[in-house]
Amino acid sequence: MTPFDAPEQLLADIDARATAALISAAADVALVIDGQGVIRDVSIGNDELVYEGSDDWVGRHWLETVTVESRPKVLALLREAAANHHAQTPWRQLNHPQAGSAGVPVMYSAVQYGEQGRVVAVGRDLRTVSSLQQRLVDAQQAMERDYMRLRQAEARYRLLFDTVSEALVVLDGSAYTVLEINPAAARLFGEGQRRLTGRPLVEALTPASRQAALDLFVGVRATGRGDEITVQAAEGGQSLQMSATLFRQDGASVVLVRLLAPAAEGSAATVTGPADSALLRAIDSVPDAFVVTDPQGRVLAANSAFAELLQLPAGERPQGQSLDRWMGRSGVDLNVLLGALRQHGVVRLFPTTLRGPYGATTQVEISAVSVPQGDPPCLGFTIRDVGRRLAPDTRGARELPRSAGQLAELVGRVPLKDIVGETVDLIEKLCIEAALELTRDNRASAAEMLGLSRQSLYVKLRRYGLGDLGGVSADGAAGPAPTSGGAGE
Repeated sequence: MTPFDAPEQLLADIDARATAALISAAADVALVIDGQGVIRDVSIGNDELVYEGSDDWVGRHWLETVTVESRPKVLALLREAAANHHAQTPWRQLNHPQAGSAGVPVMYSAVQYGEQGRVVAVGRDLRTVSSLQQRLVDAQQAMERDYMRLRQAEARYRLLFDTVSEALVVLDGSAYTVLEINPAAARLFGEGQRRLTGRPLVEALTPASRQAALDLFVGVRATGRGDEITVQAAEGGQSLQMSATLFRQDGASVVLVRLLAPAAEGSAATVTGPADSALLRAIDSVPDAFVVTDPQGRVLAANSAFAELLQLPAGERPQGQSLDRWMGRSGVDLNVLLGALRQHGVVRLFPTTLRGPYGATTQVEISAVSVPQGDPPCLGFTIRDVGRRLAPDTRGARELPRSAGQLAELVGRVPLKDIVGETVDLIEKLCIEAALELTRDNRASAAEMLGLSRQSLYVKLRRYGLGDLGGVSADGAAGPAPTSGGAGE
């Protein structure tokens, strides 16, 4: 803190009103406190910073306006101000009580003036700083969770890379030096993994095979694909079938080389080509879950991210099981998805939850597509984990609190039981609107999702004015709507 050098000369003619205006302009909140610690006046610099109960602070002891844990700090501020007349005390954070939170943080400093022991306490509102700090903590925790997932994924990749029987080599895309090589590939070349790492792969081939391998790598780097070639290992002269695939990592090109020994050539005829293999590898490596099912929702294929998202036990495979086994609202969500796919062919960003075998649930968004011309016909689902997204600070237009404020205006004018009835009606209406939105206005599915009969749903739709049902049936077909049913279901 750097004080004024000559306040007696330059600020001597400032009167009380000017001083009060300066204090109010410089502080978010300012208190004038007498020698007994009782608040005699309050100034709040911004209407948006009004504190709960601040209208009643005048005449109360400063201790009564803060939370319990802040009271020793109030006493310390008053004691330091009395001990250092006309000197500013160190800043201390106090919390003013507020319903529904731990308190409103305000940083205070105090100065004693005059002969009667009065104190001026000026405060800086820390709510904005506190909010930013909380968002920073949330973001840091989300990053730590992502980091742990990355470490786990890396461990799984390393285990798979080292234990798979297929020979794989990862090359730098510019110098074609070996970045990683698994034990199966090292055995084909008759050398150890450490000896090959960092060296150009062509050095492990016979001179006659090196140019063909370089041409393959250059072609893959230029076009992204290349034809399978036959090369010979320098150690022992064994013939190997070599194919390569290009992918990008951290802005750099990386070449994945796949090798097959002659013993595996007989089975190589049944393996997909390099382009198909690259596509399958890419699908299996994406961070979002990808699932292919038959038209009834039974899983035909799924990538590793799906098993990771569900935390399936080792050895358990989802193939042959219904996707409904893991989806949130059992028997409802999958039926809604399948119905929308039959009708529209595509579904985007369908919100639901996935349940793991151990009871863990994950908030997800599902986009799906129907492929009726496939052999066999199938459905494709991409599933994205949205549980770690940071919630926005602003409230949505359709959230309950805005309407709850309107209900609060009824207090004192109508009985409590009527207000409760209004609240129940509001929640019921919002739930029906949400179900209709999720099912794309398919009222039969909406009734099933809400646990209502169709007749009960129609009664509630007419009650809340949520659509003209005169010419539309529950499943979207023309026809009269039912006219009876229990409203209390």
